[in-house]
Amino acid sequence: MSTLQTIHDVPVLMCDTEGEAIAGERDALDLIGNASYQGAQWVVVPAGRLDETFFRLSTRVAGDIVQKFANYRMGLVVLGDISHHTEASSALRDFVRECNRGRQTWFLADAGELRERLQA
Repeated sequence: MSTLQTIHDVPVLMCDTEGEAIAGERDALDLIGNASYQGAQWVVVPAGRLDETFFRLSTRVAGDIVQKFANYRMGLVVLGDISHHTEASSALRDFVRECNRGRQTWFLADAGELRERLQA
């Protein structure tokens, strides 16, 4: 389940914390389709909804999901604390840093950070 919210005039599809794990391109396409149908520009996914393979860059799951969002020009926000993953992987830490510099994919700690980013 997900809900459409408007934050600083930006339509955002907020995914619930409960639900099936988002584990690959098919799941990403389902989210993108749902978000597009509802008129969202961004999809916010709680970090806990992402399959553990997402956080192991060698699996290519993160890259595949991020690429799908980029192809469909839909923003992706991973919301929540992922420090236990980034502390274990310098590659993931670098990936998160690079994503956060852009305007397509963000890894944010909480809804306050999301509001700040969308206001800018």
